[in-house]
Amino acid sequence: MDKRRELKMVYKETPRPMGVYQIKNCTNGKILVGSSMNVPAKCNSDKFQLNYKVHRNAALQADWNKNSPEDFSFEVLETIKAEEIPQEDWRAAVKKLEEKWLNTLQPYGEKGYNKS
Repeated sequence: MDKRRELKMVYKETPRPMGVYQIKNCTNGKILVGSSMNVPAKCNSDKFQLNYKVHRNAALQADWNKNSPEDFSFEVLETIKAEEIPQEDWRAAVKKLEEKWLNTLQPYGEKGYNKS
């Protein structure tokens, strides 16, 4: 039982993958760029919301409803190495990384689902 408790504690103390991801509509090429302190959980949350038709991005939701889930891909664009950044700076680092990808990909208007 002690080993199980120890493994659980290690899991809770291990930072989740933080960074930037994209949801891509493979039919029309439009993308949504987002960031999270827990990218896998955020992608799961987005999939859940899209499947239950409650996603906050109306344009993405409309395309999801029109197409099938297989027409969309979820991809991690870049993550942050938690051990290289002080914990108090994690959120700012994720935000800065998101800004970099938004500037690079410009997912606005006809190219994407982000709002400028």
